[in-house]
Amino acid sequence: MGDDAFLIARNPEEDSKLPFLLRLPIGGGLVLKARDTWPRASRIYCHPFDEGWPAHAEILEETRVSSIRRRGPVIDLVLDRVRLARSQFVFTEVIRPTCHFLADPEGCPGRQPRREDPPGPRAPRRSQGPRRQP
Repeated sequence: MGDDAFLIARNPEEDSKLPFLLRLPIGGGLVLKARDTWPRASRIYCHPFDEGWPAHAEILEETRVSSIRRRGPVIDLVLDRVRLARSQFVFTEVIRPTCHFLADPEGCPGRQPRREDPPGPRAPRRSQGPRRQP
């Protein structure tokens, strides 16, 4: 696939708490260390990998990129696959430059939609009974 693919590999730093490397094909190749390979239910913490892509990386996944676009502190990524195809990388600065790997902007697949209260007046819930005084 080459330089236009999204790559996931094992982090060569064995003592790291971020066991995966992610390579985004943008700006010559952005390499990040990450806690997981893809957001399934929540955000994933990422951190820049200063050493660049390792020459002999153990590649776990290579996926063609349909679209990648930078909008200020956000990178929108769309992969050429059916499931888990969309994600956003949001860059923040706290003490050092960091980024958060966010879930699918349209919601996480497999997550139950949020239940809303039915319209109309609320019925009181079951009473706990009178409170006892000490």
